[in-house]
This record gives sequence, structure tokens and C-alpha cells, in this order.
Amino acid sequence: MDNKTLVLCTIAAFSPLFASAASEQEVTSHVSDKQIKEQRSALATNTQSKGFGPQSPRDIDLIQGRNKQVFSQAPEYTKMNLCNIHFHKNAEHKGGEFTQYAGNGDGQGYHSGYKYSGILTQQELSPLKYEVGASKHGSLYPGDTIEAHYVYSTAQVSPGPTLGSCFSDTNKNPQLRVETQVYVLVNDPEANNFIELTKLGMTNGVNQAVNIPNNTGTPVQYAGSTTGPSYNEIGSPFQVSWSVRPQIMKVSINSVGTWLKNNVFDEHYAHGVRNLVNNPDLLSDH
Repeated sequence: MDNKTLVLCTIAAFSPLFASAASEQEVTSHVSDKQIKEQRSALATNTQSKGFGPQSPRDIDLIQGRNKQVFSQAPEYTKMNLCNIHFHKNAEHKGGEFTQYAGNGDGQGYHSGYKYSGILTQQELSPLKYEVGASKHGSLYPGDTIEAHYVYSTAQVSPGPTLGSCFSDTNKNPQLRVETQVYVLVNDPEANNFIELTKLGMTNGVNQAVNIPNNTGTPVQYAGSTTGPSYNEIGSPFQVSWSVRPQIMKVSINSVGTWLKNNVFDEHYAHGVRNLVNNPDLLSDH
């Protein structure tokens, strides 16, 4: 959450109708492992003994850490107000069905993260004749993985742009929760519709995303922080209760494109990702 595949040769040989879940994204040069290591080192230095709470994103298959800062877990999202929805290109979290590393990227959060580790059909991967979610960092393509963040707040707020929509004049320190779903974009009009998956409504007096998937595995819940590449070298001071579903869901890339053209969150393209946090001192044990 911001403040703004490799198919085995044997499979490819015997299953010509299938292809990896990699997309035809732009060719980009990746920074060196040394630079990523330096960013991790800077993060460790800039957070050491300063009281930062547990950070995100993390490997959801390895819930272990030694960060001693604690905070109360936020209520269930159904008892909170939805304040923002946005997504990142490639998953920020690792685990479940999204474990394929996209590479180091540009060092600023783009072309990095994790991809769906399964396979897609050639039809699902068929190219479009137009761009979706185009920005200076690239576009979205069939086969791309995105991690959607449904952000909730205990403040009395309504859905809107950026993390700022989660705070109010009367509540500057609300509890925050992020319900997370990793989607894979496919060129298939029969696939799930992102517009429906982000549909808004009022339920029991609170703002909700009424169609968050409930069939993609038991969510992994842990204590963490806000994410985004702006925190690659500094700690996030925002405390977040995370709920990350381990299974992907396929969505129509065209529905994502339509959503990006008109949504109350002022979202028009995918966000970058924060480096996976692997420093035990910055990870919670719960």
C-alpha cells in the first residue's frame, strides 16, 4: 500500500496450448544485486533502534520475525470503512501462487516484485491492440500479475484517492487494514471483471468493497506497515494489519483498463513495489 513465468521445457514441449504467465512487457534493464543489497542495508541502518514497527511486504509462507514493536490488530474489514483501492504491478508479497521473482527492476519499484508462478493459455496471453494503464514506467499486458490493496480505516471516512482518504480531521490515528488479492490479467472476456471486484456499497453502516474474493485461500494475517518503493531505504511509520490471500484470481485485462479510466480513487496506472522485507528485525512473528 502506497502514500500515492518460466514454464518447464517438458511442459512447453508437451503442452503447446499453454504458455508461461509472463507478459509481453517492455524490455527494461535491471539494476544490479549490489544496488538492491545497498538499499536493504540502508533500510537496516535507517531503522535500527528507532522504534519502527514491523514492515511490509514479506514472504507470507514464512511468518517469522523478531520485531518487538506491537500494536492492536485492526477489526475485521467488514466493521471498518473502505477508504482506498489501488494496485501494484507484480505482487509486492511473495508466497502462495506468486513466487516467481520478476527481477531487480529499475531500483525504484518498477519491473520488480513477484509474478504468478502458474501457466496460462495462448488465448489468455494474446496481445491487445491498445495499451492499458500506460505510464512512463510502462503498461499492463495479458499475463501480468497485479496485487490489489483494499484499504480500510476505523475513521469515519469515504472511499477516495491515496492513503490520505483513510484519515479524517477527527481521527488522525485510525487503525488500518489491507485486504489483499493478487490478480493475473488475461485476455478473456469471460474472466472475472475487475469492476465488479471493486464494486462499492454500504453494509451495516460502513463503506465496503462488496465483492472482495472469498475463494482464493485462507488469508495470511500479520502485522506490518504501508508499502511502496518510497520505503525501500527508510521505514514506514504507518501500522497496518494485513490479510493476504495466497491464491491468484484471473481477471479480464479489459475490465482493468476500463476501471483505470473511471474510478473514485483517481487511479490510472499501476504502482511500483517495495523491496521484499527479509530483515528479521523488521518482521513480526505474528
